Amino acid sequence: MKVLVPVKRVIDYNVKVRVKSDGSGVDLANVKMSMNPFDEIAVEEAIRLKEAGTASEVVAVSIGVKQAQETLRTALAMGADRAILVVAAEDVHQDIEPLAVAKILAKIAEEEQPGLVLCGKQAIDNDMNATGQMLSALLGWAQATFASKVEIAEGNAKVTREVDGGLQTIQVKMPAIVSVDLRLNEPRYASLPNIMKAKKKPLEEKSAADYGVDVTPRLEVVKTTEPEARQAGIVVKSVDELVETLKEKGIV
Repeated sequence: MKVLVPVKRVIDYNVKVRVKSDGSGVDLANVKMSMNPFDEIAVEEAIRLKEAGTASEVVAVSIGVKQAQETLRTALAMGADRAILVVAAEDVHQDIEPLAVAKILAKIAEEEQPGLVLCGKQAIDNDMNATGQMLSALLGWAQATFASKVEIAEGNAKVTREVDGGLQTIQVKMPAIVSVDLRLNEPRYASLPNIMKAKKKPLEEKSAADYGVDVTPRLEVVKTTEPEARQAGIVVKSVDELVETLKEKGIV
């Protein structure tokens, strides 16, 4: 079974995001970029499936700017077998929208014929949480979202999902799309020897035009602003004073 894992290049989660002075977007100049954390979990799960003998090949895919090669090399260093980069933008500030990403992934899935697509439930830069679901609809494949546990057996995927009320376990027929949540696993660090080996692993580069997909943005960002600064708290001497203060502020 082949496993396809889409990965996205995003601002590193340890970096404080800065908004441009003109409010036109987020400032990416000299900002550290890395793999989307949810996608990293998906890569780790795919590698574990291969190590367990369930998967035969792990293919990482990234859609965006040419610099996403670094993200794919990270996936290869973790243990992916090969990678596909679809260059769909020249400007690092252009975010390829979920529908365009899903359309390209659908074309790749038709070519590669994976038994399973493992993807992060969302990207930490736009929090769309839509690509996996859209890909499932385009391919007509079963889907399981917010996975905290994945078991593959007899052509089915048994997935434990994190839902508002706790956990839900479902079984879907493969091929399937599974979007992963934080508690699925703990991604491994890429060792130096594996980082060096990753440089020799195949990385195929294509364009959105190769798949006949229009990536022109359909959404327009009108303005980007930073959240309001948190106000300092006050100290009260009793519960009665707390209640009175809350009433004065219209909270209760």
